[in-house]
Amino acid sequence: MRTEKIKSFTDLTAWKEAHKLVLAIYKVVKTFPKEEKFCLIDQIRRASISVSSNIAEGFSRKSDLEKSHFYYQALGSLTELQNQLLVARDVGYIKEKAFLELANQTIVVSKLINSLIRYLKGKNNT
Repeated sequence: MRTEKIKSFTDLTAWKEAHKLVLAIYKVVKTFPKEEKFCLIDQIRRASISVSSNIAEGFSRKSDLEKSHFYYQALGSLTELQNQLLVARDVGYIKEKAFLELANQTIVVSKLINSLIRYLKGKNNT
């Protein structure tokens, strides 16, 4: 059973895994062609940052409804990122191995965000 108290958004496993994803994204987009700097690179970076930022913002909200709203926003940004990674792979900017690692990390983050949402729903149904 969990005994430590979550005091900050940085204590959330969902945020930690989303942060790992951001760092991996920043590493991989460095290899993209320079002409993508203001297009796909920018969009991928923004979407990945949006995931962890929305988790952080949701954590700070007072009501469970507000928290859920931001966690759903994080899921939306995550889906956007998944789409952008598919595009990057399909145009040859990301090798299959790197793509699979990033795709798997997005799945981990998705499951964790969904767990936060389920927790909030369960809390309100009791």
